[in-house]
Parts: sequence; structure tokens; C-alpha cells
Amino acid sequence: MTDSTISPRRRGRHWTVVAVGALAVVLAAPALIVTTGGGGQDSTPADDSADAGFARDMAVHHQQAVEMSFIVRDRTDDEDVRLLAYDIANTQANQRGMLLGWLDLWNLSKISGNASMAWMESDHSAHEARDGAFMPGTATEAQLDELREAGGKEAEVLYLQLMTEHHQGGVRMAHGCVQQCEVPKAQKLAQGMVDAQESEMNLMADMLAERGAAPKR
Repeated sequence: MTDSTISPRRRGRHWTVVAVGALAVVLAAPALIVTTGGGGQDSTPADDSADAGFARDMAVHHQQAVEMSFIVRDRTDDEDVRLLAYDIANTQANQRGMLLGWLDLWNLSKISGNASMAWMESDHSAHEARDGAFMPGTATEAQLDELREAGGKEAEVLYLQLMTEHHQGGVRMAHGCVQQCEVPKAQKLAQGMVDAQESEMNLMADMLAERGAAPKR
């Protein structure tokens, strides 16, 4: 697809989102260079730290966003939705690799014995499993099955609604890291996620309105 196939208004909205997402990746890239103590700016976090919990949980959270994005790319021919899905899948897959890379560098397990979101110091009740949703904003298996079975405009609307909820949960998690993480580069990556996903939520609200729909909440 070339730029000529996208309306100027949509092209402007899209590249605003891409620019914010690219900034998040640029901020994240140096975060892979983490010292293991001994005078560096960043030190190795503990296994039960917010940094480790955020890395583990957000990696899992991102994986579902990638999955949903690949599903909708097979369920619609709409170029705007397919382009957004590609951007989200690419950005979140890259960030997921960074998060798992941190855990390797920190010599920490990618799986915790603690419950999901246990690293968050507040608002625990908001993270209780809901009908199979394992983290804030995640889709249930029933919702994923619905997306797999939908097509055309129905699939587009459902994807945009589910991804908006997914981003709302992701932003809440990222805010938690900004407030609680101790590794400065982890905080910068988390803030980049907040900025990018809030921008994408604005874009998705516009795309839903164009389809006569709105976010579920």
C-alpha cells in the first residue's frame, strides 16, 4: 500500500501515531544495556521488584495485542485497520523482546511464582481476572473466538474496541512502572508506552466513529 491510498486526514493521524511509537522504541533501545551493579546508573532489580514484575506481565500483555492484530489482518481488507494492526504488532513484538531481554540480563526468570500484577502496590482489585481476562484490559478467550469468527466491518469494530480496552489496561500498567520501577530506563520505556498507546487510542476512537461505533468504555 502506498501513501496515495490513504486520505490526507488519515495519513496525518497515522504518522502521528507512528512517530510516537518510534520514539518509544528509540527510548527503549538503550534499556537493553543494563549493568549488574558496580557503579552503573542502573542496578539489577530484585526478583520481586516492580521492574521485574512489569517486564514479565507487560511481555505477556503485549503478546495478546500481537495475536489480536494478526487475527484482524486476516479478517478484513480495510487498509487503515490493517496498517494500524501492523504498527501495533510490530511495535509491541519489539518491546516484548526488549522486556524479555531485560529479564535475561538481570538473570531473572521470565515466569514468576506470584500472581499476575502482584507487583502493583495499589488498585489490586482492578486486576482481578474477569471472565478469563488474565490482566487489565486483556480480551477473554470468548472475545478472541468472536474476533476470529467475525469479518469485514464487524471484525474491524470488534478489534478496535478490544484493542482500546487492551491499551487502557496497558497504560494503567505502564503508569504503575513509571511510579514504582527503580531502573530509570524501565521508567522511560513505560512512559513511552503511555504516550504511544494514548495516541493510538485517540486514533482508534476516530476510526470507530467512522464506522458508527464507539469504545465499549
